[in-house]
Amino acid sequence: MKIKLFISLFVLTGFLKNSKAAHLQRNVDRVAFYSILKGQKVDDIDKEILVIEASSIDEKEAYKGALLMKKAGLVRKPKEKLRLFKQGRIKLETELRNNGSNTEYHFLRLIIQEHAPEAIKYHAQLEEDADYIKKNYKNLLPAVQQVVIDYSKTSKILHSSDF
Repeated sequence: MKIKLFISLFVLTGFLKNSKAAHLQRNVDRVAFYSILKGQKVDDIDKEILVIEASSIDEKEAYKGALLMKKAGLVRKPKEKLRLFKQGRIKLETELRNNGSNTEYHFLRLIIQEHAPEAIKYHAQLEEDADYIKKNYKNLLPAVQQVVIDYSKTSKILHSSDF
């Protein structure tokens, strides 16, 4: 009897773990991702990084890079800020170097560049990214197009009239 109970619990535990893992491996909700990127909560960023790491999306490293750079602006310790920003920049720039035709990557970099402090000196491709996004906007997924439109309402470099 004890053996049957043990086996039943073992099977049930395995099933629950697998269903949770399957849930996390779904595609990342881009609207939720951009909402978290816009937000001010480190906990939300950390949770989204876990979702992204468990997903199977191609944009995984670029998304993590953008989130790490955003997180750098929210933590208090200067050493931690610098570490997170560098780590995120390397991830995003590597993805841009490997897939420079991905318009969404240019949009992620533009968001970070536009909000990065001057001391970081991460603004060199701001105009280039803005131009690329304007030219290739129609190639974005509809959900991301809407995020770009929403972002352009408060951006100093992108304007809703550009689209």
